[in-house]
Amino acid sequence: MTRFLPDRFVMLMVLSVILALLFPQIGASDGPLKLGLVTQYGIALVFFLHGANLAPENLVAGLKNWRVHLLIQATTFVIFPIIGLGLYFGLATALPESLRLGFFFLAALPSTISSAVAMTALAKGNVPVAVFNATLSGLLGLILTPAMVSVITAAGGAQFSLIDASIDIARTLLLPFLVGQLVRPLIKAFLTRYKPFISLIDRGVILLIVFSSFASSTASGIWSRFSGYEFAVTVGLVLLLLAAAFSFTTLTARRLSLSREDEAAAVFCGSTKSLANGAPIAQVLFAGSPILGVMLLPLMLYHQLQLMGCAVLAQRYSKAAEVEPAS
Repeated sequence: MTRFLPDRFVMLMVLSVILALLFPQIGASDGPLKLGLVTQYGIALVFFLHGANLAPENLVAGLKNWRVHLLIQATTFVIFPIIGLGLYFGLATALPESLRLGFFFLAALPSTISSAVAMTALAKGNVPVAVFNATLSGLLGLILTPAMVSVITAAGGAQFSLIDASIDIARTLLLPFLVGQLVRPLIKAFLTRYKPFISLIDRGVILLIVFSSFASSTASGIWSRFSGYEFAVTVGLVLLLLAAAFSFTTLTARRLSLSREDEAAAVFCGSTKSLANGAPIAQVLFAGSPILGVMLLPLMLYHQLQLMGCAVLAQRYSKAAEVEPAS
């Protein structure tokens, strides 16, 4: 019967969502718990630990895995935008333009950074590949996302600071990772000895991200701004888009005969979309526009659902890794 019971980590994620819906003001990023700041430091700690745990030769090997890189970046910036175009023009009679634009904006975004790497690590996947592609996707998205959206909205005249955004990515992702690499010889034995505790940190940060994101959405009142029909159609389309992303990356990775580790990195980097990058980009492109809140709904739903879906998949990949030596 235990096969049919929810995983403990998944149950904790569901509990985090329930608590966020019940106490949104407490869990909001700017609430009394200051979870925005807490998760920021938590993400930096996760990247520091990933850097300290990775042997430099493994990182170099990950950078050379061009087939995985091509699959991830093509999924993010080619396959997704094509689907987004289909939704934007194909649903003209079913949804208002603001929601259709929201779906295209979602499709044009880069993948997540912290979540993709954390989920890949939880799945015992190829973390160097995830780090490389999450960073590359974030940098490419700063240029490609506004360019693609401007084609649809003619908002390309908005100013966007590529330098500031690049510095922010380097500070939150690359700097902790590089520091971890530098101190690796000093703390390698400690990390090996307390490996289960390190895993708890990974999972704890993910739970905080889920709790904070759901709480912030609820506190902003976003769930009460739409009709039941529009909300139901949006949720359905987001679920289909997420399922299509998981299916495409998984099947393509297996068609390319990628290893389980590379497949996990491809799934979590290729199928996720970044709310952390998406919200600032949207504010720049649609500053002062009344459709901004409505347009962000697909992204917020996708972001929250992808965390839960990726957590379930990560557990499956992790369990598959545990039985590999015996096969």
